[in-house]
Amino acid sequence: MDERTVTAGTVRGLALGLALAAAAGIASLQGASQGPREWRDYAGGPDSSRFVPATQIDKANVGQLKVAWTFAEGDTDFNPLVVRDVIYTRARGGTIVALDAATGALKWRSPEIKSFAIRGINYWESADGQDRRILFSALNQLHAVDARTGQFITTFGKGGTVDLREGLDRDPATVQQQSRLPGRVFGTLLILGSATNTEYTSAPGDIRAYDVRTGALVWSFRTIPRTGEFGADTWPENARASVGGANNWGELSIDEARGIVYVPTGSGKFNFFGGYRRGNNLFSDSLVALDARTGKRLWHFQTVHHDIWDLDNNSAPQLTTITHEGKRVDIVAMASKTGYLYVFDRVTGTPIWPIVERPVPTRTTVPGQVLSPTQPIPTRPEPFSRQSFTVDDLNPHILTPEERETFRQRILKARNEGPFTPIGFEEVIHMPGNQGGSNWGSTAGHPTDGRVYVIGFNVPTIIRLLKPGEKRPARPNGNSDEIVREGYPTTDGFGLYPTIVKPPYTTLTAYDLNTGAIAWQKGLGDDLRLLPLGITGTGSAATVKGGLIVTGSGLVFATAADRKVHVYDSANGNELATFPLGGPTSGGPSMYEHGGRQYLLVTASATQPTGPGAVPTPHAGPTGVVAWALPR
Repeated sequence: MDERTVTAGTVRGLALGLALAAAAGIASLQGASQGPREWRDYAGGPDSSRFVPATQIDKANVGQLKVAWTFAEGDTDFNPLVVRDVIYTRARGGTIVALDAATGALKWRSPEIKSFAIRGINYWESADGQDRRILFSALNQLHAVDARTGQFITTFGKGGTVDLREGLDRDPATVQQQSRLPGRVFGTLLILGSATNTEYTSAPGDIRAYDVRTGALVWSFRTIPRTGEFGADTWPENARASVGGANNWGELSIDEARGIVYVPTGSGKFNFFGGYRRGNNLFSDSLVALDARTGKRLWHFQTVHHDIWDLDNNSAPQLTTITHEGKRVDIVAMASKTGYLYVFDRVTGTPIWPIVERPVPTRTTVPGQVLSPTQPIPTRPEPFSRQSFTVDDLNPHILTPEERETFRQRILKARNEGPFTPIGFEEVIHMPGNQGGSNWGSTAGHPTDGRVYVIGFNVPTIIRLLKPGEKRPARPNGNSDEIVREGYPTTDGFGLYPTIVKPPYTTLTAYDLNTGAIAWQKGLGDDLRLLPLGITGTGSAATVKGGLIVTGSGLVFATAADRKVHVYDSANGNELATFPLGGPTSGGPSMYEHGGRQYLLVTASATQPTGPGAVPTPHAGPTGVVAWALPR
């Protein structure tokens, strides 16, 4: 089959052109224009760039950073906010706490909040600053608390809650609708995605916007269209009544000047079997550009057709400006679990470099499974994660000879025809696999110089479907009693092997999108088991999600699973400094200024990991919420 060039997948109307004409000539400076003082939003700002223009900490002095203060109760995974010299973060016991930005002293603590979004919250305040709110979801409910006191605002929604399960064309009692990520505030709107679980009858993944003052639903974009709507013909008839997913459980980004929200979406459900959802399944596995004020679709691009590999898009799309063919172009770049970076004109959705439809394997013995004959593959830039895994890629370290031979035999017997090898009842191999590529927290960028940074995971998956009545294989905890009871195939979900592949396991890649080339790539962190052997630069040996900050002084701060903060020169990737932590860290760091000092803020868990494969901390270090600054 011939390769076919892919376009944006939609026609832009006159209304869009008029709306964007007013924005012509506006530089893409959202991150830079905010100033270095605060960290008001998850990922630093509406554009999710994690860019801070501050320059007090630079290449010459970054190694002199010292711990300024700690707050022992801080939980990792969370990205703290810093507003009006107050830090808002998650603490033990399911509470939100407010801390003094200079000292870390506790200012207030909210009541206990069961099962609230553990990776971040949203801050909003009125134009006069009198109404200040923190918004978050918990147990399928959306809540608002007073940012001054931590007390629930009972006038929000119905008695202080908005039920996120309502309005999805389903019985609210039968679905779950909550992401661990906080969504994004735009004006007086809170734009939310959702985590819909993995079952076939999960909720559809509608993107919705709520009024931050009243909790009222303002608009909704249906990622699984109703009958007659655009994209419905890519699903079975009336799929919305029964098929779930196509949801934004990850991060999203907003071009504030243009009022466009860029939404990455995940797969339809089930994750690994598509027999009940034949077709390409718009708007699953897509980047969807919506009018942030109305929810109207402006353009979209689907990165995986009829996904049966769980290749979600969930990393924050990065907004920057490049020089392309002699012109300055505002672009959006989205990294994916596929290991590719997809780059588009931010306004039109036109790919900056061709993305071609390439033939992929379709042979399958699974009843009802009908696969897309092609998948869209970027011609540029190069992928940031590996795209194949063979016996030659087995780890020469860590594995015993017996383990290496066992995996060698499994690899030789498995079906291994590339990242889109169909999953069947016998083992197949995928690289980067459904836990590889990029993930939440994995991207950052400079708003004006065309640089985008991606944390990538090289994690092979060995996977197969289980038949009804078949027991799952034994797991490390010894529990092998689970039997597949439903009348459909499901997967042997115990098949992720982050360290059977030779290093680097985890990488940090810097792209120069002015040229479409990789500027540099480094192993992010180290395998703690190999350090005693003098082996470094392997990347950390886990799928723990790190985070990034890019600064105006040319620094890239990155957290990694080796329980360190790593600092790199953005120009060449040279490591300039590392700072140890006393426990695991996940999610993104924050950065702010207070009293003339620039602070780096990281959360690290005080709880040590246990169980098979657990690696103890090799050195002492701070835990909780940890703030670094230059000595006075």
